[in-house]
Amino acid sequence: MRKTYPTDLSDEEWSYIEPYLPAPKAPERPRLHTLREILDAIFYIVRSGCAWRLLPHDFPPWKTIHHYFRRWRLDGTFERMHAALRKRVRVRMNRDPQPSAGVVDSQSVKSTGVGGKERGYDGGKKVKGRKRHLLVDTQGLVLKVKIHSAKVMDYEGIKTLLRRAEKAFPRLSHL
Repeated sequence: MRKTYPTDLSDEEWSYIEPYLPAPKAPERPRLHTLREILDAIFYIVRSGCAWRLLPHDFPPWKTIHHYFRRWRLDGTFERMHAALRKRVRVRMNRDPQPSAGVVDSQSVKSTGVGGKERGYDGGKKVKGRKRHLLVDTQGLVLKVKIHSAKVMDYEGIKTLLRRAEKAFPRLSHL
């Protein structure tokens, strides 16, 4: 039994998140670690900001954690969990689960020299790196994010962001 960390899921949190994790595929190898252990390790890394290889030894091996993180990121598991949690928070605030109003903002962030076409220069903010456009509801809960080169103009980035949001948020009519 490992020691608990502040980032570990409570039993109540786990019972809500568990249904959104993908079921094992039939011919898959048997799991050596539970999904809860894996998710606890991912939350530890996200919260502490430590490198994968610096994960404490009482968690499963870092390569296993990274494998699941990458797989769930690519197959949309994290996005589905986030959407379900956002809807739950909105309902608890006595709001409709689907927002009707949102706020758009952008931020240019410096990045390292590595990055290829995903890295650019934002002349307005004098930043060489990447730019993120965010769409949040009126409560500040994230609806959509689009990350691209900092050289992308805000009006172009916002158009791209909103095009992706129209299908996911049909009630969204006020920006």
